Amino acid sequence: MTVARGPPGRPSSGILGCWRRRPPLGFGAKVGIAIALGLSFAIIWTSVSPSSSSQQISTERSSFAADVAAPPTASHDSSGSSTSGGGGHAHRKPRPVPRSHKKRHPAPSGSHSHPHRSNATASPDAASAEADRSEPAHSEPKEKQPEQEQETEPDMEMEQEQEAELPMPEESGDSSGKAPAEGEEEKPPQLELDEEPSDGDGEEEDPGAAKRKAPSKKRKLPPLFSPGAHYHWKHCGAKSGYHYIPCVDFDGDGSQRHHERSCPRSPVTCLVSLPKEYKQPVPWPERKNKVWYGNVGHPRLSNYVKGHSWLNHSGEYLMFSPDEWEFKGGARHYVESIDEMAPDIDWGKNIRIILDIGCKSAGFGIALLDKDVITLSLGLTNDQTDLAQVALERGIPATVGSLGSRRLPFPSGAFDAVHCGECNIPWHSSGGKLLLEINRILRPGGYFIISSKTADLESEEGISASMTALCWNSVAYNSDDVSEVGVKIFQRPASNEEYDLRAKKDPPFCKEEQNKATAWYTHIKHCLHKAPVGIEERGSDWPEEWPKRLESFPEWLGDLQTRVAADHNHWKAVVEKSYLDGLGIDWSNIRNVMDMRAVYGGFAAALISKKVWVMNVVPVHAADTLPIIYERGLIGVYHDWCEPFSTYPRSYDLLHADHLFSRLKIRCKQPVTIIVEMDRILRPGGWAIIRDKLEILDPLETILKSLHWEIVMTFRKDKEGIMSVKKTTWRP
Repeated sequence: MTVARGPPGRPSSGILGCWRRRPPLGFGAKVGIAIALGLSFAIIWTSVSPSSSSQQISTERSSFAADVAAPPTASHDSSGSSTSGGGGHAHRKPRPVPRSHKKRHPAPSGSHSHPHRSNATASPDAASAEADRSEPAHSEPKEKQPEQEQETEPDMEMEQEQEAELPMPEESGDSSGKAPAEGEEEKPPQLELDEEPSDGDGEEEDPGAAKRKAPSKKRKLPPLFSPGAHYHWKHCGAKSGYHYIPCVDFDGDGSQRHHERSCPRSPVTCLVSLPKEYKQPVPWPERKNKVWYGNVGHPRLSNYVKGHSWLNHSGEYLMFSPDEWEFKGGARHYVESIDEMAPDIDWGKNIRIILDIGCKSAGFGIALLDKDVITLSLGLTNDQTDLAQVALERGIPATVGSLGSRRLPFPSGAFDAVHCGECNIPWHSSGGKLLLEINRILRPGGYFIISSKTADLESEEGISASMTALCWNSVAYNSDDVSEVGVKIFQRPASNEEYDLRAKKDPPFCKEEQNKATAWYTHIKHCLHKAPVGIEERGSDWPEEWPKRLESFPEWLGDLQTRVAADHNHWKAVVEKSYLDGLGIDWSNIRNVMDMRAVYGGFAAALISKKVWVMNVVPVHAADTLPIIYERGLIGVYHDWCEPFSTYPRSYDLLHADHLFSRLKIRCKQPVTIIVEMDRILRPGGWAIIRDKLEILDPLETILKSLHWEIVMTFRKDKEGIMSVKKTTWRP
């Protein structure tokens, strides 16, 4: 509508005559006209005015049962704290400089610390963990690198007005997937991280940080997500397929995989395609016995199903009979035979957490569910059948990794038992190097269970020699007539007395600087870690029986006991008061859950009564609190969220991100890749609960809307907020 105005002045006489003949308007008519004009102006204004990133959406709630502020951290700082009413937890004394005005300090050229964040404080086994510690970034001596010959078209176009384009991170090292030699210093992809400590953490300063820092010109930290950016998404390409894992599969071809974790040179900003026949997973517990074949099907799996009678592809489903397994007699009989061999293995009491290496169909883990045992299946990268994806679709914990030259992303002394059923791993090769890694992640006194259908004399002799060198005790051996497999059970020594009696000190004891807690991009060392002996050391005593260990805070935690207890109470209150009923989530359809920034496992512990399992992810730049999570009888991994996660697309039903983005604000060059990764690992119809600062949530809402995610609920209080969002089936 076009509105034209004449020049000001008196009207003509004709018009004036007509106007004078009109009766004067009453007061009520004038008020009515004013109201009508006001409403018209409001309607026109809201229809033509642009939406602001700070504008509250219609789904915003006016009240919320729990506090949205961050839970207690793992810092030792006791300079000051205030109690929040949401969960009764202590917060760190706020810093005098607000985050939006903070400066970042670029590291001087040539200054660096160890390139592999140890996921740990100096002595994690002595419980000196400091959660969310913002360690200064590692800046390696710069070498001149050749420029990229051909610039590929980005999979996501980002348009923004007068906004500087962020450089793309490059991978450090060979992209072929081959690990460097043990003597070489291996480097994860360098992301040129800023060295500004994140606010609210309050951890102790790194003693060497002052030496590494040099006076430099300060500049304001740019926003994490640009408010003026526009996102245009693209598919990853037909060759990548529906099951693409960026750091496992070669770029553009899901049929070939790296021997070791090797991420793409450029950040992944494309969206993985959705199978045409994809359907919502079958509700639990029915899904443990059948899954939609279209969700996981591909030619290699089809060939595998045809060659194994215990798998039944019936119509649209892939069926799993409880009485059939890769071993005759079924998984239940197999577990019962282990009970008879080693009565000291009390499933669900002293044995709570198990690592199942080379998972087949997760039948072993499902058989242990009724015994209150949580089994984490490790799908090996050389498994082209993708059975770990089948396990996740069935609702069983699983991750993807490799047993090669690098350590697994788990803390030392984490698992109560490790199982290897027909996994065909040459344990005795390379001087038993792989067994040294099992010795690291296995709890002192823990069990190693290995079984095989065929007897290989050379392998058995090699394994026996390696076990003798490690001083592992042979608990039992049995050749079961029903399952037709041979089962051997070994036990790691609970003390160092047996190590001292070795006639040959090979492998030698590890040196003090060879930290057994370091797990991210770290080579396996040919050395033996001693068992902890002091009462103040984690692992010197076996944890309480389950479920007491969940709420038992041992003495070796020291001052952290109160923090772990506060974290537990905080998340218990938040989940009970808000998450279960106040976010619009149908928890009957939730089974696979991930806490993207776990601290002490309080969120997972609060959900223990629900029929769910939680993957606790401790970011590599944070303090090493993952051992505490395992000590409580929960599972998790280390991960750097600047890289894709080692799992299949559509693995999780719910993602929980508590202040993840504000903690990573100084970490990634392109933080939007974290959103892309969330879109990859979350199934359509899955949920995400995001708690963070409003300066993060406002532009994040725009990004999620560009992905056609449904914003179900938002709540804001002061400078903090929470969003409950739901992923749809939309693809570009």
